Parts: sequence; structure tokens; C-alpha cells
Amino acid sequence: MTNPFSEYINALQGAHIDEQFLRFKTAWEKFNKIIILGNGGSNSVASHISQDYVKFHNKKSLVFSDPSMLTCLINDFGMDNAYQKFLEYYADIETLCILISSGGESTNILNCINYCENKSIPYGILTGFSSTNKARTISLNSLWDYHIPSSDYGIVECVHQIFLHGVV
Repeated sequence: MTNPFSEYINALQGAHIDEQFLRFKTAWEKFNKIIILGNGGSNSVASHISQDYVKFHNKKSLVFSDPSMLTCLINDFGMDNAYQKFLEYYADIETLCILISSGGESTNILNCINYCENKSIPYGILTGFSSTNKARTISLNSLWDYHIPSSDYGIVECVHQIFLHGVV
């Protein structure tokens, strides 16, 4: 029987966690206000880790998971622009934005990267799948770029959560 966790172990070992985690931890320690954005399972990761940042470190951590606001912004601005609009309302140069896209191709997260780039808002990215995904390609000033070399959503999302929990 093969080890059911071997893909997770390989993903962690192949993701250059030491360098990128140090960059993430340095940024995380500097900022008291954090916004964490992701879709689907990544939104669940964002929500979970945000609560830990508040509870254990007294960070002002926000996620975009309120159904009323989410549906309002999607209705008024479209899904591709809703997350960016959330940043427009809540982010400034004293906010650290953590942007998560498992495949690195989510248009709403790509728009957030462009927004952060244009407004000089500090951010970092967590992606997986292709090492040349769009999120990595357009992130010119990201404080960290943590990429999981896997095309399995479960592995990418779980390893992202492990990475983000490293400061808890």
C-alpha cells in the first residue's frame, strides 16, 4: 500500500517553503490589518485562518465571505470585479492582502493583484497548478509568491492552509 499522504509531502518539499515562508512571516509581522481573499475552498481556508489571526494574534483580519455583501457586489459589479471592489472599500497601504488562487487563473483574484499593484497595496500570493500561471506572471511586486507544484485542488488548498498556519 502506498502512503496516501506522499503527494502532500512531495508538494511541501517541492514548494521552497523556507524562502517564501520567511518573506510571508516578515510581511505578516509588519501589518496589523490583513485581508485574505480566495474562491471556493480557498475562501474557506481564508475564513479559517483569519479567525486564528484574530484570536491568537489580535490582528484585524477580514475575509470576503458575508453572503449579503458578496451577492451585492457580484450583482452590482460582476463576479470578476466583486473582490476588487471589496479591496477598494477596505484595503489601503497599511493593509496586507493575502490573495489565494489554487490554479492562479481566477479573474477576480487577478483583478485584485492588478489593483494592489496599481494602488501600491502590499500583497502576497498563494497558487498552485502551473508554475507559469497568470497570477505569478502579473505579480511584479508581491511580497511572497508561494506556489504548490500540484494540480490537485485538495493538495494545493491544504498546503496553503499549512503555510498560513505557520505564523499561528
